[in-house]
Amino acid sequence: MPEPTVQEKTGVNLREQWRERIAEHARSSLSIKQFCKERGIAEHVFYYWRKRLRQEEPVRFALIDRTGAACAPEWNLELLLVNGERLRISAGVDAATLRIVLDALRA
Repeated sequence: MPEPTVQEKTGVNLREQWRERIAEHARSSLSIKQFCKERGIAEHVFYYWRKRLRQEEPVRFALIDRTGAACAPEWNLELLLVNGERLRISAGVDAATLRIVLDALRA
């Protein structure tokens, strides 16, 4: 099997670096503008990589088994995002608001 080229190695490494940066931003309380400024990253580059990586990875959903739960949570649906974050949605959520949130996650 042929040895990967330098470009292939660098591309994979670059993707991993950006995955970590985007996850780091998600864990921070900073806006994208503040995050990029503190790290010397151009905002448009951050947005480019976020979009590119989201297109590569499918959105995953998880069903939650609430049988036998001592007390029901205030949410009825939980989405587990690729970066490990959880989005919990209550039964009474406004459909328009939910659409806005899901569209933002896809962007």
